[in-house]
Amino acid sequence: MSASDSHTGAGRSGPVAAPGEGRHLLVVDDDDRIRELLKEYLAREGFRVTGAAHAAAARRLMELLEFDLVVLDIMMPGEDGLSLTSWVRSKAATSSTPVLLLTARGDADDRIEGLSRGADDYMSKPFDPRELRLRIDAILRRTGPKPIGPKEVRLGDALFDMERLELTRDGQPQRLTEAEAQLLKTLAQSAHAPVERMQLASDTADITGRAVDVQVTRLRRKLEKDPKNPRYLQTVRGVGYMLAPD
Repeated sequence: MSASDSHTGAGRSGPVAAPGEGRHLLVVDDDDRIRELLKEYLAREGFRVTGAAHAAAARRLMELLEFDLVVLDIMMPGEDGLSLTSWVRSKAATSSTPVLLLTARGDADDRIEGLSRGADDYMSKPFDPRELRLRIDAILRRTGPKPIGPKEVRLGDALFDMERLELTRDGQPQRLTEAEAQLLKTLAQSAHAPVERMQLASDTADITGRAVDVQVTRLRRKLEKDPKNPRYLQTVRGVGYMLAPD
Protein backbone atom coordinates (compact mmCIF):
# COMPACT_ATOMS: atom_id res chain seq x y z
CA MET A 1 0.00 0.00 0.00
CA SER A 2 1.52 3.33 -1.06
CA ALA A 3 0.68 6.96 -0.32
CA SER A 4 -1.17 7.16 -3.61
CA ASP A 5 -2.97 3.90 -2.82
CA SER A 6 -4.49 5.40 0.32
CA HIS A 7 -6.45 7.87 -1.77
CA THR A 8 -7.83 5.50 -4.36
CA GLY A 9 -11.00 5.03 -2.35
CA ALA A 10 -11.94 8.71 -2.65
CA GLY A 11 -13.49 8.14 -6.04
CA ARG A 12 -15.19 4.77 -5.63
CA SER A 13 -16.41 3.14 -8.81
CA GLY A 14 -19.95 1.89 -8.33
CA PRO A 15 -21.88 1.38 -5.12
CA VAL A 16 -20.09 -0.23 -2.21
CA ALA A 17 -21.94 -2.03 0.54
CA ALA A 18 -21.30 -0.38 3.88
CA PRO A 19 -22.23 -2.74 6.72
CA GLY A 20 -19.33 -1.37 8.75
CA GLU A 21 -20.23 2.33 8.90
CA GLY A 22 -19.42 3.52 12.40
CA ARG A 23 -17.71 0.26 13.39
CA HIS A 24 -14.54 0.46 15.48
CA LEU A 25 -11.43 -1.12 13.95
CA LEU A 26 -8.02 -1.79 15.49
CA VAL A 27 -5.07 -1.60 13.07
CA VAL A 28 -1.90 -3.29 14.36
CA ASP A 29 1.26 -2.75 12.30
CA ASP A 30 4.82 -1.89 13.36
CA ASP A 31 5.32 0.12 10.14
CA ASP A 32 4.27 3.64 11.14
CA ARG A 33 3.69 4.71 7.55
CA ILE A 34 1.46 1.77 6.65
CA ARG A 35 -0.45 2.04 9.93
CA GLU A 36 -1.19 5.74 9.50
CA LEU A 37 -2.18 5.31 5.84
CA LEU A 38 -4.60 2.55 6.80
CA LYS A 39 -6.05 4.64 9.62
CA GLU A 40 -6.50 7.63 7.31
CA TYR A 41 -8.12 5.60 4.53
CA LEU A 42 -10.46 3.59 6.77
CA ALA A 43 -11.50 6.69 8.72
CA ARG A 44 -12.51 8.33 5.44
CA GLU A 45 -14.55 5.21 4.69
CA GLY A 46 -16.65 5.84 7.81
CA PHE A 47 -14.92 3.63 10.36
CA ARG A 48 -13.62 4.59 13.77
CA VAL A 49 -9.98 3.51 13.73
CA THR A 50 -7.46 3.01 16.54
CA GLY A 51 -3.84 2.11 15.84
CA ALA A 52 -1.24 0.04 17.69
CA ALA A 53 2.45 -0.30 16.80
CA HIS A 54 3.02 -3.71 18.41
CA ALA A 55 1.28 -6.62 20.05
CA ALA A 56 1.70 -5.36 23.62
CA ALA A 57 -0.06 -2.10 22.78
CA ALA A 58 -2.80 -4.01 20.96
CA ARG A 59 -3.38 -6.23 24.00
CA ARG A 60 -3.75 -3.20 26.28
CA LEU A 61 -6.22 -1.57 23.89
CA MET A 62 -8.30 -4.75 23.52
CA GLU A 63 -8.47 -5.10 27.30
CA LEU A 64 -9.74 -1.52 27.55
CA LEU A 65 -11.88 -1.06 24.42
CA GLU A 66 -14.29 -3.14 22.36
CA PHE A 67 -13.44 -3.52 18.67
CA ASP A 68 -15.58 -4.79 15.82
CA LEU A 69 -12.59 -6.09 13.83
CA VAL A 70 -8.77 -6.27 14.09
CA VAL A 71 -6.54 -5.67 11.04
CA LEU A 72 -3.31 -7.33 12.08
CA ASP A 73 0.15 -7.51 10.50
CA ILE A 74 1.83 -10.90 10.96
CA MET A 75 5.49 -9.89 10.80
CA MET A 76 6.22 -7.67 13.81
CA PRO A 77 9.23 -7.53 16.14
CA GLY A 78 8.67 -9.31 19.42
CA GLU A 79 5.33 -11.07 19.51
CA ASP A 80 4.09 -11.68 15.97
CA GLY A 81 0.56 -11.46 14.59
CA LEU A 82 0.00 -15.22 14.68
CA SER A 83 0.65 -15.36 18.41
CA LEU A 84 -1.56 -12.32 18.97
CA THR A 85 -4.36 -13.96 16.96
CA SER A 86 -4.19 -16.98 19.25
CA TRP A 87 -4.39 -14.66 22.28
CA VAL A 88 -7.45 -12.89 20.83
CA ARG A 89 -9.21 -16.22 20.36
CA SER A 90 -8.27 -17.44 23.87
CA LYS A 91 -9.92 -14.55 25.73
CA ALA A 92 -13.64 -14.56 26.44
CA ALA A 93 -13.95 -10.82 25.82
CA THR A 94 -12.33 -10.98 22.36
CA SER A 95 -12.91 -14.58 21.24
CA SER A 96 -15.56 -13.55 18.69
CA THR A 97 -13.74 -10.44 17.44
CA PRO A 98 -12.95 -10.91 13.71
CA VAL A 99 -9.27 -10.82 12.68
CA LEU A 100 -7.96 -9.93 9.21
CA LEU A 101 -4.26 -10.78 8.80
CA LEU A 102 -1.85 -8.77 6.64
CA THR A 103 1.59 -9.98 5.66
CA ALA A 104 4.35 -9.57 3.11
CA ARG A 105 4.63 -13.34 3.02
CA GLY A 106 2.34 -15.06 0.55
CA ASP A 107 3.16 -18.72 1.17
CA ALA A 108 0.23 -21.12 1.44
CA ASP A 109 1.68 -22.49 4.70
CA ASP A 110 1.52 -19.01 6.25
CA ARG A 111 -2.10 -18.57 5.17
CA ILE A 112 -3.04 -21.97 6.57
CA GLU A 113 -1.25 -21.23 9.84
CA GLY A 114 -3.03 -17.89 10.19
CA LEU A 115 -6.44 -19.38 9.50
CA SER A 116 -5.76 -22.29 11.85
CA ARG A 117 -5.06 -19.77 14.62
CA GLY A 118 -8.56 -18.36 14.12
CA ALA A 119 -8.10 -15.54 11.60
CA ASP A 120 -11.17 -14.76 9.49
CA ASP A 121 -9.30 -13.69 6.35
CA TYR A 122 -5.81 -13.09 4.99
CA MET A 123 -4.31 -10.50 2.62
CA SER A 124 -0.79 -10.30 1.21
CA LYS A 125 1.12 -7.02 0.90
CA PRO A 126 1.11 -4.97 -1.23
CA PHE A 127 -2.66 -4.70 -1.60
CA ASP A 128 -5.27 -2.34 -3.00
CA PRO A 129 -7.01 -0.55 -0.10
CA ARG A 130 -10.32 -0.90 -1.94
CA GLU A 131 -9.99 -4.69 -1.70
CA LEU A 132 -9.20 -4.37 2.00
CA ARG A 133 -12.42 -2.37 2.46
CA LEU A 134 -14.46 -5.00 0.60
CA ARG A 135 -12.94 -7.82 2.64
CA ILE A 136 -13.67 -5.96 5.89
CA ASP A 137 -17.26 -5.43 4.72
CA ALA A 138 -17.61 -9.14 3.90
CA ILE A 139 -16.37 -10.16 7.36
CA LEU A 140 -18.69 -7.68 9.10
CA ARG A 141 -21.64 -8.92 7.06
CA ARG A 142 -20.92 -12.45 8.27
CA THR A 143 -20.73 -11.32 11.88
CA GLY A 144 -24.05 -9.51 11.61
CA PRO A 145 -25.18 -5.88 11.86
CA LYS A 146 -24.02 -3.68 14.67
CA PRO A 147 -26.71 -3.49 17.34
CA ILE A 148 -28.76 -0.31 17.16
CA GLY A 149 -28.05 1.82 20.18
CA PRO A 150 -30.39 4.14 22.07
CA LYS A 151 -31.66 7.27 20.33
CA GLU A 152 -31.25 9.32 23.50
CA VAL A 153 -28.75 9.37 26.35
CA ARG A 154 -29.55 10.65 29.82
CA LEU A 155 -26.80 12.63 31.58
CA GLY A 156 -28.24 13.63 34.93
CA ASP A 157 -30.65 16.49 34.29
CA ALA A 158 -29.48 16.69 30.66
CA LEU A 159 -30.83 14.69 27.71
CA PHE A 160 -29.09 14.34 24.34
CA ASP A 161 -31.14 13.35 21.28
CA MET A 162 -28.66 11.52 19.02
CA GLU A 163 -30.84 11.75 15.92
CA ARG A 164 -31.71 15.44 16.15
CA LEU A 165 -28.38 16.35 17.76
CA GLU A 166 -30.25 18.37 20.37
CA LEU A 167 -29.32 18.81 24.02
CA THR A 168 -31.74 19.86 26.74
CA ARG A 169 -31.11 20.44 30.42
CA ASP A 170 -34.03 20.56 32.85
CA GLY A 171 -36.18 20.62 29.73
CA GLN A 172 -34.49 23.76 28.43
CA PRO A 173 -32.64 23.63 25.08
CA GLN A 174 -28.89 24.07 25.22
CA ARG A 175 -27.22 25.55 22.15
CA LEU A 176 -24.60 23.27 20.58
CA THR A 177 -22.24 24.16 17.78
CA GLU A 178 -22.11 21.61 14.96
CA ALA A 179 -18.69 20.46 16.14
CA GLU A 180 -19.91 20.03 19.74
CA ALA A 181 -22.98 18.10 18.60
CA GLN A 182 -20.93 15.72 16.45
CA LEU A 183 -18.38 15.21 19.22
CA LEU A 184 -21.11 14.41 21.74
CA LYS A 185 -22.75 11.99 19.29
CA THR A 186 -19.44 10.18 18.66
CA LEU A 187 -18.87 9.79 22.40
CA ALA A 188 -22.49 8.72 22.97
CA GLN A 189 -22.17 6.00 20.30
CA SER A 190 -19.31 4.53 22.36
CA ALA A 191 -20.85 5.21 25.76
CA HIS A 192 -18.82 3.89 28.72
CA ALA A 193 -15.83 3.17 26.43
CA PRO A 194 -12.89 5.56 25.99
CA VAL A 195 -12.43 7.17 22.58
CA GLU A 196 -8.93 8.19 21.51
CA ARG A 197 -8.37 11.95 21.55
CA MET A 198 -6.72 11.92 18.12
CA GLN A 199 -9.54 9.79 16.73
CA LEU A 200 -11.94 12.53 17.81
CA ALA A 201 -9.60 15.10 16.28
CA SER A 202 -9.71 13.31 12.91
CA ASP A 203 -13.12 14.89 12.34
CA THR A 204 -11.62 18.37 12.63
CA ALA A 205 -9.01 20.35 10.73
CA ASP A 206 -6.86 20.52 13.88
CA ILE A 207 -4.44 17.59 13.92
CA THR A 208 -3.12 18.58 17.38
CA GLY A 209 -6.34 17.66 19.18
CA ARG A 210 -6.56 21.07 20.87
CA ALA A 211 -9.91 21.80 19.19
CA VAL A 212 -11.31 18.66 20.80
CA ASP A 213 -10.11 19.81 24.23
CA VAL A 214 -11.84 23.17 23.74
CA GLN A 215 -15.07 21.48 22.65
CA VAL A 216 -14.97 19.14 25.66
CA THR A 217 -14.54 22.11 28.01
CA ARG A 218 -17.56 23.84 26.46
CA LEU A 219 -19.67 20.69 26.56
CA ARG A 220 -18.90 20.18 30.25
CA ARG A 221 -20.29 23.63 31.00
CA LYS A 222 -23.53 22.58 29.33
CA LEU A 223 -23.69 19.06 30.81
CA GLU A 224 -22.11 19.07 34.23
CA LYS A 225 -23.19 20.53 37.56
CA ASP A 226 -19.49 20.90 38.38
CA PRO A 227 -17.54 21.20 35.08
CA LYS A 228 -14.20 21.09 36.93
CA ASN A 229 -15.10 17.70 38.40
CA PRO A 230 -17.03 16.08 35.53
CA ARG A 231 -19.30 13.14 36.21
CA TYR A 232 -20.49 12.41 32.67
CA LEU A 233 -17.84 13.62 30.21
CA GLN A 234 -14.72 12.08 31.67
CA THR A 235 -11.04 12.33 30.77
CA VAL A 236 -9.33 8.95 30.36
CA ARG A 237 -5.69 9.71 31.02
CA GLY A 238 -3.38 8.69 28.20
CA VAL A 239 -6.26 7.79 25.88
CA GLY A 240 -8.87 10.50 25.37
CA TYR A 241 -12.44 11.00 26.59
CA MET A 242 -15.40 8.87 27.64
CA LEU A 243 -19.10 9.62 28.02
CA ALA A 244 -20.69 7.87 31.01
CA PRO A 245 -24.49 8.29 30.76
CA ASP A 246 -26.88 7.21 33.54
